[in-house]
Amino acid sequence: MGIFPIKNISQIVMLRLRRRQLLLLTCLALMGMVSVNRLAAQDGKVLFNAHCASCHKMDKDLTGPALQGVHDRWGDDKMLHMWVKNWPQAVATGNAYAVKIKEWAPSGMTVFSALSDAEVDAILKYIKDWVPAVAKGPVVDVETEGADAKDNSLLFGILTLVMAIVALLLLGVNSSLRKLADDKDGIRSPEPLPFWKQKKYLALASVLFFILSGVYLSKGAVELGRSKDYQPVQPIYYSHKVHAGVNQINCLYCHGGAQEGKHSNLPSVNVCMNCHLAINEYKGAPLYAEDGTEIDGTNEIKKLYEYAGFTPGKAWDPAKAKPIEWVRIHNLPDHVYFNHAQHVKAGKVQCQTCHGEIQNMGEVYQYSDLSMGWCINCHRETKVQFYDSAKGEGNKFYSIYEKFHDDLKTGKMDSVTVESIGGTECQKCHY
Repeated sequence: MGIFPIKNISQIVMLRLRRRQLLLLTCLALMGMVSVNRLAAQDGKVLFNAHCASCHKMDKDLTGPALQGVHDRWGDDKMLHMWVKNWPQAVATGNAYAVKIKEWAPSGMTVFSALSDAEVDAILKYIKDWVPAVAKGPVVDVETEGADAKDNSLLFGILTLVMAIVALLLLGVNSSLRKLADDKDGIRSPEPLPFWKQKKYLALASVLFFILSGVYLSKGAVELGRSKDYQPVQPIYYSHKVHAGVNQINCLYCHGGAQEGKHSNLPSVNVCMNCHLAINEYKGAPLYAEDGTEIDGTNEIKKLYEYAGFTPGKAWDPAKAKPIEWVRIHNLPDHVYFNHAQHVKAGKVQCQTCHGEIQNMGEVYQYSDLSMGWCINCHRETKVQFYDSAKGEGNKFYSIYEKFHDDLKTGKMDSVTVESIGGTECQKCHY
């Protein structure tokens, strides 16, 4: 090679600088994708659905009070932040509204200390900006759990693919510009190979393929056997929204075993007929299946009569009844021990904590994934309600943990979680 003139050297340096600028722009574009994903983490609706929707609705009371107008009721954003992230601390300040709202439920609200101030602001902004949706066609619940998160994941995946294609095109343009510059300056250089023929890109694509394959394979293996969102078609269309929601039938009327035993039993035909001996016609709001087709409520009652062996206008003989073949929705592995009474009666856990807003469901579906991690996180956050002999309130079941009770009185501890009393020990849940 000969010695290049100064002019040519300057041009080469400039071209290399431009090449680096193109690579920098590509990196910045990819970093922009990361920032978009981080921004999505601040999406108020997604955060609300993940942390608040199981206990709160916007326009009516649920396990917790309705959240619409919460800013006006508190009147102090700083105190509201404190309540969300550590409500016992807010109560300890003596704030009148904090003390009042503490009496809403004996178990108190879950402490969300892991949420950042920005995330709490995003949730509060979503609550403040929320307006009720106008129902069109089939009546559906406004708060669809997890739907937005799935849509966002698809959107971000498409955007990532588009940015990757743009990055490859920029690399190709960079290579072509370098070839043109070399040709102009009389520098002999080989013809640029297409990126799909270059070994470094093939190697990178292979590595990415194996990484993604491993991620999805491991994710599929971890979720094997879980049935989140499982919603089978039942032999009779039974609407929890009509029974538990509109008519306010207590869950324990049909599922009495949830309070007294391990299993939350399904009601027998006799339990159904306690009401439907007199109620033989549906006159409520229109019912819709998940596919949007309208359900004839009166016809579904007739299906119940077929199982019961009952003819309206005649005496009913319960001995002629046959069990309804309901399709089981919630299942746990055989090696997992779960006791409903331990949670419902001793732990004072609300049905909605595990089953979602069951009072708003038409056809029931599995709300939670019921994974080990999901259960462990609940045990780490759920507060234990000790028995207070002076007030006559609390749960005597936990009297064996008197030490914690005394520590709470003396101020050594501000709260006791299920984890503190052995809720994360393996043998508690596994045989």
